[in-house]
Amino acid sequence: MKFPNEIEEVFTKYENQKGNLIPIMQSIQEIEGYLSKESIKLISNKTGISISEIYGVATFYSLFRLKPQGKHVIRVCQGTACHVGNSKDILRAVREKLNLTEMEETTADNEFTIMEVACLGCCSLSPVIMIDDTTYGKLTPNSVKKIINNYDK
Repeated sequence: MKFPNEIEEVFTKYENQKGNLIPIMQSIQEIEGYLSKESIKLISNKTGISISEIYGVATFYSLFRLKPQGKHVIRVCQGTACHVGNSKDILRAVREKLNLTEMEETTADNEFTIMEVACLGCCSLSPVIMIDDTTYGKLTPNSVKKIINNYDK
């Protein structure tokens, strides 16, 4: 598979060194939107790091995606304050609004991706979600559905 020049430039910038694995992965994900199987194989070939090690890093850090994500990313906080504030009800409402099962992360139209996160750092606003770069707090199941309506096409 031929990769865009942008991806080839990543390896020039980071000199294919093993110690640069995370910045290489971040740069490629920024270009592709996620880390494809093909790009992981390329990283392995260029750096000499095994595919299993690269997958280990990609699955350990929540910032890496192994599947394409939706246009809008909804991060649902599951930290202690949000948990006490019924974040599970918020998550259920988001899934219901987007018609997603517990096993699905991205809507069929690739409009939304849900991510459960450990903490968004807004404990005084619990329960909290972040859509793209905007944080919403003091949520109820009804209010979160209304917020999502603002992002519909």
